[in-house]
Amino acid sequence: MVETNHPPPVAVAAVAAAAPPTAIARTPPVLPPTEQLHQMNFCIHTHPSWPETLILAFQHYIVMLGTTVMISTFLVPLMGGNNRDKARVIQTLLFMSGLNTLLQTLIGSRLPTVMNPSFAFVIPVLSIIRDYQFRNFANEHERFTHTIRAIQGALIVSSFLNIIIGYSKAWGKYSRFFSPVSIVPVVCVVGLGLFQRGFPQLGKCVEIGLPMLIILVISQQYVKNFHQRGHSILERFALLLCIGIIWVFAVVLTVSGAYNSVPERTKRHCRTDRSYLLSSAPWIKIPYPFQWGAPIFSASHVFGMLGAVLVASAESTGAYYAAARLSGATPPPAHVLTRSIGLQGIGMLLEGIFGAAVGSTVSVENVGLLGLTRVGSRRAVQLSTVFMIFFAIFGKFGAFFASIPLPIFAAIYCVLFGLVAAVGISFIQFANHNSMRNLYILGLALFLGISVPQYFNEFRANAGHGPVKTSAGWFDDILNAIFSSPPTVALIVGTLLDNTLDAAHTAIDRGLLWWAPFQSRKGDVRNAEFYGLPLRIHEYIPTKFQFPTRFL
Repeated sequence: MVETNHPPPVAVAAVAAAAPPTAIARTPPVLPPTEQLHQMNFCIHTHPSWPETLILAFQHYIVMLGTTVMISTFLVPLMGGNNRDKARVIQTLLFMSGLNTLLQTLIGSRLPTVMNPSFAFVIPVLSIIRDYQFRNFANEHERFTHTIRAIQGALIVSSFLNIIIGYSKAWGKYSRFFSPVSIVPVVCVVGLGLFQRGFPQLGKCVEIGLPMLIILVISQQYVKNFHQRGHSILERFALLLCIGIIWVFAVVLTVSGAYNSVPERTKRHCRTDRSYLLSSAPWIKIPYPFQWGAPIFSASHVFGMLGAVLVASAESTGAYYAAARLSGATPPPAHVLTRSIGLQGIGMLLEGIFGAAVGSTVSVENVGLLGLTRVGSRRAVQLSTVFMIFFAIFGKFGAFFASIPLPIFAAIYCVLFGLVAAVGISFIQFANHNSMRNLYILGLALFLGISVPQYFNEFRANAGHGPVKTSAGWFDDILNAIFSSPPTVALIVGTLLDNTLDAAHTAIDRGLLWWAPFQSRKGDVRNAEFYGLPLRIHEYIPTKFQFPTRFL
């Protein structure tokens, strides 16, 4: 883990040298920018012991499970599916998350990131659900099957957009317009934009959600300082310990009858026996291609899904920068972003083939977990795919952990999403944070990145559709999906302002002198160390058949 610290500004050093001793004594210390976080115990290519790595991998699996269950619980009943259908959808999403995570960490971004179902696809999926809602079917299960086959078709075709913008290097060329100034709001709202999945969800069952949040903060940040030997254990594994304690507490409340006389909504969020996953999940079920039947292709569904595909790319990009910082890697170069987005498209193609209910993006909560545990090891994330695939196949075991009440996950998100947002703020140290130009861009991009999606979401909640309402439903879905995503709005506003507002005369203020070397393949020697592929295929090809280096 190589560290490069910038020296203090020359002007500050000169003033300190010329000032009298008494003035120097009063001068506060100058904290130079640091490219890598000092407090991380393990970076991207260093690893804890195998037992610790195994527990960390299981912790990554538990953290990503919450979003998978939330999306399935919300969408499957609307499709007409029953509890058994919900269990199979969760199994499929888990299986594809494991497969896509393994691909990304091996030949994609190479960062320790988990691929997880994305809420960005909810808008186009709801449109598909509405298309089949009032058609005549023999039963609700048949409607569910038709709906998910239509989602399959839309995912299969729309995935080629990511494949094209990725492997054509279009996304990489767009990323060259980024700077520390534009990345700050993007990474910030990757975390802050998910605030609705935090305390608002926790508040649906305060008696288990709030204790989870309080105990997690106390045990992970305070108790560890009282016992030196248990310091690293609590720092890395307090989250699992707290989940176990609060889960048992929730079981006690359920069994004791504390929720017998409460409204049904409270029972659904608080009781541990209301997920019906254990009774519905099969013992063994291997997801396979076209398990729901042949895909149904519709032009309107495909076009409507394109907006969600673009949003998933923007969200993943912001999460990649946060993961790189939390794992001790350099900011991802353009060629790494372009191959990771292209591979994300291939992952969506596979998700459509296997019948996933939504597409995937980088899991923000798992990025935050890197900072919470201070372990940015790639191996721990790769090993977590074993748990995802195992519990996707052996349904009863996976259903046991999937039945954790969602307010417990919401309490975890309050910490993890906040960490990711804070990492975004740290990028400003590489630019001039006393520049009014930079402050203007940061403020506007941050505010609009949160405010615009909030307007779109509130409008949809009240009217049943997004603010964009035309006769072309696919066009509505594209715009409503794009402007309902905080990272996408922040990315558009931030890059537009940063590259048009006095851009030519403010290269130093924008931090481009620090940023530029990381954006090319050979600009910094550490790029190959962090992002090089595990197998150098061209090294095994005879010289006369090798491509020129610039194509590799």
